[in-house]
Amino acid sequence: MHLGLDIGTSGLRGVLMDADGAAVGAAERTYAVRHPHPGWSEQDPDDWIAACRGVVATLREAHPRAMAALEGIGLSGQMHGATLLGRDHRPLRPCMLWNDTRAHEEAATLDTGEARRISGNVVFPGFTAPKVAWVAAHEPQLFERTALVLLPKDHLRLWLTGEAVSDMSDAAGTAWLDVGGRAWSDALLAASGMRRDQMPGLVEGSAVSGRLRDAVAEQLGIPTVPVAGGGGDNAAAAAGLGTLAEGQGFVSLGTSGVVLAARERFEPRPETAIHSFCHAIPDTWYQMAVILAATDALGWLARLLGRSPGELAGAMPERAGGPGAVRFAPYLSGERTPHNDAAIRGAFTRLDVAHGAEDLTRAVMEGVAFALRDGLEALRAGGAAPERLTAAGGGARSGFWLDTLATVLGLPVDVPEAGEIGAALGAARLSACAATGASPREVMTAPPISRVVEPRAELRAAYDEAYATHRETYPALRALGPRG
Repeated sequence: MHLGLDIGTSGLRGVLMDADGAAVGAAERTYAVRHPHPGWSEQDPDDWIAACRGVVATLREAHPRAMAALEGIGLSGQMHGATLLGRDHRPLRPCMLWNDTRAHEEAATLDTGEARRISGNVVFPGFTAPKVAWVAAHEPQLFERTALVLLPKDHLRLWLTGEAVSDMSDAAGTAWLDVGGRAWSDALLAASGMRRDQMPGLVEGSAVSGRLRDAVAEQLGIPTVPVAGGGGDNAAAAAGLGTLAEGQGFVSLGTSGVVLAARERFEPRPETAIHSFCHAIPDTWYQMAVILAATDALGWLARLLGRSPGELAGAMPERAGGPGAVRFAPYLSGERTPHNDAAIRGAFTRLDVAHGAEDLTRAVMEGVAFALRDGLEALRAGGAAPERLTAAGGGARSGFWLDTLATVLGLPVDVPEAGEIGAALGAARLSACAATGASPREVMTAPPISRVVEPRAELRAAYDEAYATHRETYPALRALGPRG
């Protein structure tokens, strides 16, 4: 048995996987995200540890024999979070999350030609390095006390194992890693006033990073097992979906939106604002386009309307019938691919007094699909060419959203059979590789597909025309003046 633990933005999910790769149990604990100022997004690192305790206790109660047979743990988590620790390994401040955009000035300063050459990426405001640089500028006393900077899943690892370690895929999103060389870059560290001794050690995601501490194993009531390097959430999700080879890809409708393509070579194209990161397995990379609000945009609308996201999505037809009249730009927290604009904000356009909740819901879903097409076009410009995409994320439960997305992207979308698919399962698969020495490509096979959502040829022209109007929205919003 192997346990995958995924530290998401809104909660920690655990999946228990058997020797055949099937999920036999799952549990989740939620926690809060705090937004004390516009553009800020923070979390208490202690909440991740409390959630881990709760998830393991639930799984142990529901599956006592399976948990007693545990052979390993794998970790996955939200990327880019800046968890600053003192010499006692206690957090000095709340973790600044991936969608925290306060460090846009620091990111612009760090985003040099050399940084792009070494890291293969634009230095986005949400990356770890500019956020730590923001702390140096605005909270210098805390910066001086910083002994270690960890990503969210690696802070949990430190509690589990006592080891300060990260994996290549998560470290690639810090703007401190030589992504092609898969090693920390002293030049990139120095640019933001950091040193190598403040960094965790590095392992591949499918390798052992440490063992569960005896005291923690006793607390959790599980065996003392190895803990795998694991991966950043999207790399781990790719492991769960079997997205490892050139031409394979997935589209995720989660809190953020992602179009990801596996790459067998490191071929960065930072000018396109796509991410070129190490995969969670050796000698493999991936490129992805990221939008900052996907289901987060639907959740925002649901709060305004006094509904749940499920109610709004459930009120839509199963199949798309062509674009609606209202347009929505999903830039609620700024945008990454392709705009790299932390200050831009969203908008509805072409609103009419007759429009209601269904029109706004359709506009949000279409706006997210159009933004993901922006990302797909950027991936293609960067050399990635996925032939089809596998659906992932909570938004993929909506038939309407998938039907819209397949037609807007012009690619078939494979829908996996019901079951546990995603980052927590990918983390469990990485654990299986670390604990047994099994080949990742043998363990990380594609899931069974329940159906394929084909692009709707009869609607493609209408959606192309609507996409063209979407493309005009961003420069129009930029021209409106002060933002953020």
